[in-house]
Amino acid sequence: GPRFFLDLLEYLLYIRVNILILGESVVSMKKANIVFFVALLVSIQLFASTGYVFALTGYEVAQRVEKAGEGFEDSISSLTMTLINSNGGKSIRKMTMKILEGSAGSKSEGDRSIITFLSPADIKGTGLLTYENLDRDDDQWLYLPALKRIKRIASKNKSGSFMGSEFSYEDISSQALEKYTYGKAVTRDMVDGVSCYKFERYPKDKDSGYTRQIVWVHDTEYTVQKTEYYDRKKELLKTASFSGYRKIKGVWRTGRIHMMNHQNRKETILEWTVEELKTGLKKRDFTKRMLTR
Repeated sequence: GPRFFLDLLEYLLYIRVNILILGESVVSMKKANIVFFVALLVSIQLFASTGYVFALTGYEVAQRVEKAGEGFEDSISSLTMTLINSNGGKSIRKMTMKILEGSAGSKSEGDRSIITFLSPADIKGTGLLTYENLDRDDDQWLYLPALKRIKRIASKNKSGSFMGSEFSYEDISSQALEKYTYGKAVTRDMVDGVSCYKFERYPKDKDSGYTRQIVWVHDTEYTVQKTEYYDRKKELLKTASFSGYRKIKGVWRTGRIHMMNHQNRKETILEWTVEELKTGLKKRDFTKRMLTR
């Protein structure tokens, strides 16, 4: 990795200095410079061939992703969720989603969101309320209209399927910077013709269903293009592909997420049909009472 190349450069500098100390003539000095710069060019070529990005860490790329998504204030969206079983059979769900952006500069309070299902009839009115917490586990409540009951989602259950989809409650909740530790190595890679930075992140939550995630990020727009999720056995579980990005009021927003479960061969596609930003939503619009309306 990058550490190897830094050690190599340090060793080359050491050799050059020693040649200069031992050499007494201009010829010796010229030879020392030639040896050093040839070796330097070779090491740079080797470094470039590995795809490593010099002096950029996973955390720094993640910071830029977060920055690119800031400033939307709030959003109201209409979405279609398509569930595809292992035989290719499909079922369609319609839903709305409201999000309130977390207070700028807050060390504890993140975004708030409410998802409400509109169809089919058997799940109409079902809702999920999420409070993103930057310093602890997120708070989530599920409203089940058939039971007229609000159920809190326990931390240990957040790796479970959200409404039978390939998204977990964990996927629906926080993706905040503070929720992960990051691998230092960043490489370059291509995703569907898009040049990306690639890095690893590791959930801090002990109840997470994932041991690590590999993330591909557009190298100029800083939008997430793909994420691979590895389960508690460290095996590839799912891949999320992000597409249909558009800039709304100066903020990048995704238009489609395709979640593929490699272990059960099921898929879920989430598509934004309408999205409005800066609509004037307030904290009072994100309460347990609002779930039941």
